[in-house]
Amino acid sequence: MNLTKGLGESFSHAWRGLRLAFVSERSFRIQVIAATVVFFIALVLPLKEHERLILLLAVAAVLVLELLNSAVERLVDLSKPRLHAFAKDIKDIMAAAVLVASAFSLVIGLLVIWPYIGELFRLV
Repeated sequence: MNLTKGLGESFSHAWRGLRLAFVSERSFRIQVIAATVVFFIALVLPLKEHERLILLLAVAAVLVLELLNSAVERLVDLSKPRLHAFAKDIKDIMAAAVLVASAFSLVIGLLVIWPYIGELFRLV
């Protein structure tokens, strides 16, 4: 298999995974909507380059964790015929990881954006 074909297949699988997560996971759709809002705000406000980078990293962390959470949930669901007591714990812990990342991303977003929002309201 040549390098281009293998790379193309890898991207195809990745896009399929993104589509699958978007279509089947409500939480991922909500996170994508939130990310879109953050991207729009980052484009509209006169943020410094490092502030935009911080926002993008926070958003990426949440989206990646949401994808990992979905993958782990599906993996755990494979054991349903022989459901182990830890299965619920694993799912809850992964959900907690997404919650923690989301909460800290919100705090980061507010810390970065709040001064600019305050300036906008002073000008109006």
